[in-house]
Amino acid sequence: MRLDHQFTVPAKVDEAWQVLLDVPRVAPCMPGATLTDFDGEHFTGTVKVKVGPIVLTYTGKGRFVERDEAAHRVVVEASGRDTRAAGTAAATVTAVLVPDGDATRVEVTTDLTVTGKPAQFGRGMLADVGGRLLGRFADCLAQELSTPAVPAADVELAPPPRSRSPSTSCACRPPPRWPATPASCSCPPPPQA
Repeated sequence: MRLDHQFTVPAKVDEAWQVLLDVPRVAPCMPGATLTDFDGEHFTGTVKVKVGPIVLTYTGKGRFVERDEAAHRVVVEASGRDTRAAGTAAATVTAVLVPDGDATRVEVTTDLTVTGKPAQFGRGMLADVGGRLLGRFADCLAQELSTPAVPAADVELAPPPRSRSPSTSCACRPPPRWPATPASCSCPPPPQA
């Protein structure tokens, strides 16, 4: 199914382009996402999302398919498997950045395929959930664009989940510069080295 969304960020297109391609910097802005590895081209991680009455956690991978700086167009492919059930999700996401005065409009087209429980909810609910997630992402990204970047060496990637138990993996432990809401996180303390 095809989902179309757009949002605006308070930065000129060239600055927005650089930030959107900085995966470790923007990954914490995606609600429920945890980045576990990024090599500049490929990434792995988990995404936890609520669709209707069910909460799904996908473990997956993705890659940049295209990065056209002149056209400010990026294409990313990602896929994952639900950690608790037999469901899968795969998406090809195309984002085009368009100058809009001192801001940038980001037009996002997602070709999404889901199997398992979320497939029963249909396009309407999936589009609504996608729109809300993208809205929260855009709000966080706008905040991120108003703060200086943290050098990549100072950003820690989350460790890969060790089991399906929520006590061993915590998607709400963000990088130090991103404020977490204590009431929404019940994470165990980080392991001692």
